[in-house]
Amino acid sequence: MTNQKENTVIVVVGPTAVGKTSLAIELADYFGTEIISADSRQCYQELNIGVAKPSNAELEQVYHYFIDSHSIHEEVNAALFEQYALKAAEIVFEKNKVAIMVGGTGLYIKSFCEGIDNMPPIDEAIRKQIIIEFENQGIQWLQNELQQKDPAFWRIAEQHNPHRLMRALEILYQTGQSITVYRQQKKVQRSFNIIKVGLELPKEQLYDHINTRVDRMMQEGLLEEVASLYGDRGLQALQTVGYKELFAYIERSMSKEEAVLEIKKNTRHYAKRQMTWFKKDPEIQWVHPLKAMDFILSRWKEKTFEL
Repeated sequence: MTNQKENTVIVVVGPTAVGKTSLAIELADYFGTEIISADSRQCYQELNIGVAKPSNAELEQVYHYFIDSHSIHEEVNAALFEQYALKAAEIVFEKNKVAIMVGGTGLYIKSFCEGIDNMPPIDEAIRKQIIIEFENQGIQWLQNELQQKDPAFWRIAEQHNPHRLMRALEILYQTGQSITVYRQQKKVQRSFNIIKVGLELPKEQLYDHINTRVDRMMQEGLLEEVASLYGDRGLQALQTVGYKELFAYIERSMSKEEAVLEIKKNTRHYAKRQMTWFKKDPEIQWVHPLKAMDFILSRWKEKTFEL
C-alpha cells in the first residue's frame, strides 16, 4: 500500500441484497470511522422500506452521510453527489484516516472516484414530459426515441435501464445534442487512496435474498409507505422499483400478488444491471460477502492492496 497519500476510502460495491450494509458497518466499527452512502434512493427522507435503508439501530451505531439528506422534491444527481461526498470525506478525514463508502449506484461511485462531466441543466417541464410519456408508453417509447434520434448514444446505451435512457433523452430534448457530446471521460486524480471491494454471490443465492427481502418489505408495510406517496408518483425519485409496481396496484392495473412478483422480477433485473456496470471496472476486487471482512483486513495489514 502506497504511503504517498495519507487518507483512504474503502468503497464497498455490489448488487442489491448482497450484504453491503452489514460489511460497511463492520468495517466502520473496526476503523472507528463513518460511512458515506452511495445510494441514489436512500438519500430521500420520504423513502424507507422500499429502498432498504439501514435500520435505526444501524444508523445509531455508525454515522451515515447521504442518508435522509434530501427530499424527493429536490433534484439529486451524480454531480450533486460528487460534491456532497467529497465534502463528507473531508469531514471524516479530519477525525480518521479511513472512510467507508457503500452503495450500489454505479454512476455515483464513479463520479466520486473519477469525477463527472458537467451536464447542462434540464428544464423541469422537459423532465416531467419524459416521465409522463414513459408512464403512458413504457420503456419501449424511450428505446424508440433514442434509437431514432440519438443513434450514437443508443449504440453504447444500457438499453433496458429506464433511468439512463430518460437522462439521455433529457439532454437530447434540452440541447438538441447527444449526451455523448458531454461525456469527456477525463479521470480526476483524488488526493486520497481508493480501495474498491465488490461483493458477489452465486446468482441463485442472490435471487433468493432478493425474493426474501421483498416479502419482508411487504410485511413491514411497504404498501402503506407507497400509498402515502401516491400523490407524488410522478416525481423522478419515485420512478423506482418497489414503488412504481405498487402504484400500479393502487390504480388497479394489476393485483397485489402480480405487483409483488413484478417487484421481485424488476429487482433481479436491476441487480443484473448493477453487476454489468461494476464488472467493467478492473479496480474492483471481488469476494464472497462472508469472506469480505477477512479479505480486506488481511490485505490492509499486509499492505497488499493495489492502489
